[in-house]
Amino acid sequence: MPAARQTIDVLLVEDDPGDVLMTREAFEHNKVKNALHVVSDGVSALEYLRKEGEYADAPTPDLILLDLNLPRMDGREVLQALKADDRLRSIPVVVLTTSESEEDVVRSYALHANAYVTKPVDFDAFITIVRQIDEFFVEVVRLPRH
Repeated sequence: MPAARQTIDVLLVEDDPGDVLMTREAFEHNKVKNALHVVSDGVSALEYLRKEGEYADAPTPDLILLDLNLPRMDGREVLQALKADDRLRSIPVVVLTTSESEEDVVRSYALHANAYVTKPVDFDAFITIVRQIDEFFVEVVRLPRH
């Protein structure tokens, strides 16, 4: 089993304040306190990842949690842009969305998402899912250093 890391930087791309709050809650109660950074739309996500404007000093995330239904630029477009960028394509992306559409699942994997997770509507189930994603990427897999 790969050696566990101390902490990782996670970028959450999510426009729903309630889902942001629940994700923060899940991260705060995990064994390892990972750094959670949040942007609320697709344009801001790419600015963050490319270290543009107000995000010039932003850390390169080790993991991206990406909603599909975002303002200004949807998650599918964000995924396509970052996987086409040599500097960003190795960052694992977990699509975390309410969409249960088979078309969204197929398209996300075709755009090289590393996982597709449908958000549960139940608070406790949502917290559990986010914690499992966090634990998997901290304790089980080895992530590339950026």
